Amino acid sequence: MKPVESIVMLSIISFLVALIPLGCDYGSNTGHFSAQKDVGAPALAGNASYNIKEDYYTVTGGGANMWGTRDDFHFLHQKISGDLLLEASLKWIQEGGDPHRKAGLMMRADLQPDAPYVDVVLHGDGLVAMQYRPQKGAETQEIRAASGDCHTLRLERHGSVFSSHLVGPDSALHPIGSFSMNLPDSVFAGLAVCSHDDNRLETAEFHRTKIQITPSILESERVTESTLEIYDLESGRRTAVYREKAHFEAPNWLNDQLVINRHGRLYKIPVSGGALQLLNTGFADQCNNDHGFSADGQWLAISHHAEGASRIYVLPATGGTPRLVTEKGPSYWHGWSPDGRTLVYCAQRSDEYDVYAISVKGGPEKRLTTAPGLDDGPEYAPDGKTIYFNSVRTGVMKIWRMQPDGSRQEQVTFNEEYADWFAHPSPDGKWLVMISYDKNVAGHPPNKNVVLRLMPVDGEPKVIAQLFGGQGTMNVPNWSPDSKKFAFVSYRQVWPD
Repeated sequence: MKPVESIVMLSIISFLVALIPLGCDYGSNTGHFSAQKDVGAPALAGNASYNIKEDYYTVTGGGANMWGTRDDFHFLHQKISGDLLLEASLKWIQEGGDPHRKAGLMMRADLQPDAPYVDVVLHGDGLVAMQYRPQKGAETQEIRAASGDCHTLRLERHGSVFSSHLVGPDSALHPIGSFSMNLPDSVFAGLAVCSHDDNRLETAEFHRTKIQITPSILESERVTESTLEIYDLESGRRTAVYREKAHFEAPNWLNDQLVINRHGRLYKIPVSGGALQLLNTGFADQCNNDHGFSADGQWLAISHHAEGASRIYVLPATGGTPRLVTEKGPSYWHGWSPDGRTLVYCAQRSDEYDVYAISVKGGPEKRLTTAPGLDDGPEYAPDGKTIYFNSVRTGVMKIWRMQPDGSRQEQVTFNEEYADWFAHPSPDGKWLVMISYDKNVAGHPPNKNVVLRLMPVDGEPKVIAQLFGGQGTMNVPNWSPDSKKFAFVSYRQVWPD
């Protein structure tokens, strides 16, 4: 995997603490931080020091826990405003200890034990998790990273969006999670250790510690940064393939290539990463995020906005001149029958959005759903016997399925917590992956806290990823041919270049 650049330089006014101290003497016992403190009421006092010769921090902390509605731990910190990146390689000094002991990077509203905060921590048993308390005194929540021996952690803030990564030995980024949360512009940021045993102290070393700061700007001045990611089912690990300060969307997977739409055009990129390459779509230069390949990989369906509405076209997968399929608009492609003969799509006709089918050659369209409200995102199962789609007919968007002729429509997902969109069946027919919003979110807008959920075709879904995304994250078929991985896009709002 070709790594994403490990440090994205946000602007010429940002800086690395490795080069510029933050208001303290380089030789002080707190290094580039300004203070240290036991937060909460640990029974045993902690301490921290900086090894100037070998450039690493040692932090010793006690405390019952950093969890629940309050925290007890030792904190080496600096008050910092603006966008912020923290990164360090962690290791425990003592063997044994409580498996839930924690050492990591933290951003915190204040130094009270019940303060809102975000961190990414290494546990004693090797677990890495992003933890956060969204409001003062609220219960702590977490996003667990995939298992592995990578203990270089990164925690970032871009306005109200917080994200964390594992950084691999080759500098590849493996996202853990991201979400939007309100913290003050000025936060206490630094290194934290909790023993998870109030009668014991634990010590961790933080090597190659980096801090990168960019001053605050208005949300309206930020630009979208998109990250193309791959999720591995076996390991549960997310890998960032490509990142750019531009809005791109909706990855398809064809052999060893991914295809995304960006500013109305389609681009290819190797699964291993690299540079974007324009895919020739002829006159179709207003392509939206509804596109995908036929099962044999020979043809590409696109949705191109022309004459005031989106219409569906097909062209060779390698590029060429598009041929119009749907005379009527708006029409938004979502699925291709396994035999390559039929397209299914969402279309607005007479003020109703429903699922339609049409021959790939064009001609009359067939309406498959008639329920009031939006029916969207149709996609064939790989055996061609079922079409999955999402419908709001029960009051909350849920995944449904039906026969290819529109008969036997039945609900698939039921959890009242989520609004579910765009279920994509794996090529082996075993799995569905979908994007889910909070049930109170209307539509599928961009820039929201969302989760990706995976479910056996006849099982219950589970959350496998949490991210800041939504519209454009994974609107269309996105599985690898071997059904072991899938691609999606996450977003942040960052400083412009």
